[in-house]
Amino acid sequence: MRIKVVGTGRAVPAERITTRTLEERLGLGQGTLETVTGVVERYVCQAESQIDLACAAAMLALEDAGLEPGAVDLIIGGCGVPYQPLPATAPLVMQRLGLADGSAAAFDVNSTCLGFLTAFETAGRMIEAGQCETALVFSSEVASRALPWQDAPEIAALFGDGAAAAVLRKAGPGEGKVAASLMRTYPSGWEACGIGSGGTRFDFRKEPEAFVAHSLFHMDGKELFRLTARHFNSFVGALLERAGWRREDVGLVVPHQASPFALAHMARQTGFAPQKLVDISARFGNQIAASMPFALDVARREGRVASGMKLLFLGTSAGVSFGGMALEV
Repeated sequence: MRIKVVGTGRAVPAERITTRTLEERLGLGQGTLETVTGVVERYVCQAESQIDLACAAAMLALEDAGLEPGAVDLIIGGCGVPYQPLPATAPLVMQRLGLADGSAAAFDVNSTCLGFLTAFETAGRMIEAGQCETALVFSSEVASRALPWQDAPEIAALFGDGAAAAVLRKAGPGEGKVAASLMRTYPSGWEACGIGSGGTRFDFRKEPEAFVAHSLFHMDGKELFRLTARHFNSFVGALLERAGWRREDVGLVVPHQASPFALAHMARQTGFAPQKLVDISARFGNQIAASMPFALDVARREGRVASGMKLLFLGTSAGVSFGGMALEV
């Protein structure tokens, strides 16, 4: 796909909470959570909503692209957790950005932590097909909700809130392209990670106890590690082969920010030098689907992304899926 990222932006809530503060609140010894998570701080919504974050990130991405909101004719939300089950989140973002009725298409896709990549590819293919010219893709997450602080604080402390967005347009000759994208799913791990309530699985009227019991996030880290250790390196090899790249061709790896320890393991497993990975997880925590575009914006604004560079997006998601994209910028 001849697709170019013409702008990116990111947003976090006003409140920053350190892991040391969480340890004090929970009555845990100093360093208890920081040692097991590697996360030092994260941002948490108090006054802000998921839509506020999405719109703030979108406006910064549009400003970076030198475009007004009215230039957008496609908006795709790639959030792991939506604002509400129905309707989709993207139409509300479209409204808050001031776009007129009927001026764009707006819808959501959901592949949990890989939502941004799925939204990116969907938008790219629609641009390639001539169905739109300018796409706004966003991921916005209030990951601090529904966390298991009482039963598993070492899991709850991994997460932080945030949003990021990218503006995509058709690339001209030599302006970049999506060299390859790939997703592979291992549903044997479907039960290893998720939130059971909120959809149709549990009827809150007929099954109130089950609804409450499944309303908090849970994660079986050992099962996720087993699947990743067994299959992820070969997945990366298949993605590179599809792109026609060698590992040494990759200028920068933009991974899902699962945790500092997960990123260190990814570097060892895949053979990429740690300095090639964009690692912001200790400062922002796991922002679910927003973590990948958030890391991309950080890298672009820090000057780590140069014209002609080969970027490799890599991540895992609940389900369990592995996803990646090889992007020439």
